Amino acid sequence: MAKAHSIIPGTSGANLSQGPLPGGGQHAIDAMRRPLHDLRISVTDRCNLRCTYCMPRAVFGKDYTFLPRLELLSFEEIERLAGLFIRLGVKKIRLTGGEPLLRRGIEQLIEKLARLHTTSGKPVDIALTTNAVLLSNKARALRDAGLSRVSVSLDGLTEETFHRMSDSKVSVKTVLEGIAAAQRAGFAPVKVNMVLKRGVNDHEIIPMAEHFRNSGIILRFIEYMDVGSSNGWRMDDVFTAREIHQLIHERYPLQAVDPGYRGEVAERWRYADGGGEIGLIASVTQAYCSDCTRARLSTDGKLYTCLFATEGADLREPLRKGADDHVLTNLIAGYWQQRSDRYSQLRNEAAATSRPKIEMSYIGG
Repeated sequence: MAKAHSIIPGTSGANLSQGPLPGGGQHAIDAMRRPLHDLRISVTDRCNLRCTYCMPRAVFGKDYTFLPRLELLSFEEIERLAGLFIRLGVKKIRLTGGEPLLRRGIEQLIEKLARLHTTSGKPVDIALTTNAVLLSNKARALRDAGLSRVSVSLDGLTEETFHRMSDSKVSVKTVLEGIAAAQRAGFAPVKVNMVLKRGVNDHEIIPMAEHFRNSGIILRFIEYMDVGSSNGWRMDDVFTAREIHQLIHERYPLQAVDPGYRGEVAERWRYADGGGEIGLIASVTQAYCSDCTRARLSTDGKLYTCLFATEGADLREPLRKGADDHVLTNLIAGYWQQRSDRYSQLRNEAAATSRPKIEMSYIGG
């Protein structure tokens, strides 16, 4: 498991500092002037697929030890911490994993989070990323609980490609049924994420584009990233966003779409003939670190400020030792204000590539 450290070493819940909130109570800004806007919460480190770029079976096999239940944050603990992040500027929360639909009673957590409001009084936007294996039976309940948006991971349409990428016997039909159920439940637009690995599934770029054109679904292509230390990443395996754009544009001309907000990671493009929209996420070849506004809360309560982090700050320990909201808010804000992460901009430097990194299944994508 990734290294984590306490941001209050040598203290206990009974004698924590009661100092003023960093920034005078204003929204948290990091060392590179990036605001805290988005929070990703991993609710489980378990998954029912073994995608090669995330949880390769050679590492996450039958003998792999997942976190025991008592080490996971409870829904009440997640709700409390989420509320503190919102005080510091968070407006969007995304539930991830592992596979978040494996967390028993996930609808109850969504209900709790959906009752939270931003500092401007608006409801917090609650989203979820899933592999959709369990989505067809849960989509309506998730929507009724207050989930705003859903994104589905799907790396190919043929059984051969999907099985190769997911290392599972799950049928593509199961995922497509989950996507259809999400649409019927009223999620609009559903987003589908396709991770591209050269020589493995890049031949399905056009078929995926054609399948989701004119469907109301936004298909997003993601460059294969060097997240964690177990997926055997090589730059040669990256099918770049530029190549993806060229391939689709030659078949279906594309027009640029302005970003919806600061920190949006997907470069947006619409089909010139009105067939819908696609997104390109180019974390490897077009780093977007300068506008990254995301914090990540791991399954066991560690705060990470980068997807490629090597260590995080332990919030669970002070939380369970009785720290009050003021103390916890100070801890979160203080850690964010020290943030200077820009891994993707430094990827080609030895100092960046030699560091052991946290696994995506633990921190969420």
